[in-house]
Amino acid sequence: MEQRPPVRAARPHRNAWQWLLRGLYILYEILIAAPIFVVLTLITAAITLTGCWLGRRDFWGYWPAKIWSQITCTLFLMRVTVTGRENIDPKQSYVFVANHQGAYDIWTIYGFLNHNFKWLMKKELESIFMVGKACRKAGHIMVDDSSIAGIKSTIQESEGTLKGGMSLVIFPEGSRTWDGNMTAFKRGAFMLAGEFKLPVVPITIDGSFHAMPRYTYLMTPSHIRMTIHKPIWPGERGFNTKALMEQCRREIASALPQPDTAETEQNA
Repeated sequence: MEQRPPVRAARPHRNAWQWLLRGLYILYEILIAAPIFVVLTLITAAITLTGCWLGRRDFWGYWPAKIWSQITCTLFLMRVTVTGRENIDPKQSYVFVANHQGAYDIWTIYGFLNHNFKWLMKKELESIFMVGKACRKAGHIMVDDSSIAGIKSTIQESEGTLKGGMSLVIFPEGSRTWDGNMTAFKRGAFMLAGEFKLPVVPITIDGSFHAMPRYTYLMTPSHIRMTIHKPIWPGERGFNTKALMEQCRREIASALPQPDTAETEQNA
């Protein structure tokens, strides 16, 4: 079981005016934004289920969730900026690997990557009411890494999905960070890329930890920045998994602020 670090990230000092604004935002989040979000989520899941049942899974499995994600960021007063979209081709399939600061990583990628994809997600998420069924119907790949047979099944399912510009998005850390810093990468994403000889695109997300850290459901209006790096293409023999993993980690880290400038960047 994953252990939670005993010390949380330091919180910035607030004056009386900032505390007042914070209180007003929390009231807005709980009384207005959260109920709207729940309703929108159920509607999006219902539209996805119905659309995928009628056909065109690649369309209905992507666009309703993309719009839902954009509305979610606006609803909770998050600002998202993206750099590097010119690095990817909409007709090319990729394996996208991103750092995982918080829940807003999902809405940021879904809403603003502008490239059709499927998630590689934990199998236990399939149990979420309506959302899990919608994800399964949309073709997102549920990972069962509890056995060799489960891993082989994931590879086979992924192989049938990654065609015609359809891509895969993976968080190689596996779960959200507790303190905003990147944790160790797992090899699965990079093994998949090597198996299918697809280019890997590192994605850096900065600001989503400040927006909603793992240890709370209370949010903070934030500026979330997503950087799409240049694809890393396989050689004739595919990838060296360890070297690819290290290269992706360096690329992702290169677009993150240094510790002594993180607070300044966040408030910009």
